[in-house]
Amino acid sequence: MLKRILVILLITFSVSLTSCSSAVSGLKSYVDSTDGYEFLYPNGWVPVNVSNGPDVVLHDLIETTENVSVVISDVPQGKTLADLGSPSEVGYKLGKSAIAPPESGREAELVNAEELATDAKTYYLLEYTVKLPNQQQRHNIASVAVSRGKLFTFNASTPERRWTKVKPTLDAVVKSFTVY
Repeated sequence: MLKRILVILLITFSVSLTSCSSAVSGLKSYVDSTDGYEFLYPNGWVPVNVSNGPDVVLHDLIETTENVSVVISDVPQGKTLADLGSPSEVGYKLGKSAIAPPESGREAELVNAEELATDAKTYYLLEYTVKLPNQQQRHNIASVAVSRGKLFTFNASTPERRWTKVKPTLDAVVKSFTVY
């Protein structure tokens, strides 16, 4: 009887562990030790060659408009993320300067802005809905951090029609972004 209960508990425990990890299963690691950041990205995504833009861009092989990117910008030496503003303030500035800059024809609405503090760094997690000039709707989530006089912006973007399906994966991807 005790053995049977133990077996049932072990099976229940292993099934619950498997279901907890399903949101991040199938993710690969990307590490840029030169610039000092890393993140996870979905299996089946490939790098895109870009010049004069983001440090790296990866996109889905099938849904090529679904992508992640890292942009690195200078900030005044000694400035922290908090010095740049609250999560909402930074999110608003990022929306106006990078996601939907003037003359781009895009419109971005900041849906959510929150702070994620780890032992080593503070990150702002930002969520946007974006309307493109062709009226297509997109959903972007970003993680922003400051390290070594640089502002690191990690952005994940998907068509709005896929948002509900890919949200758990993109949340895990964005939360995996770390700078060092």
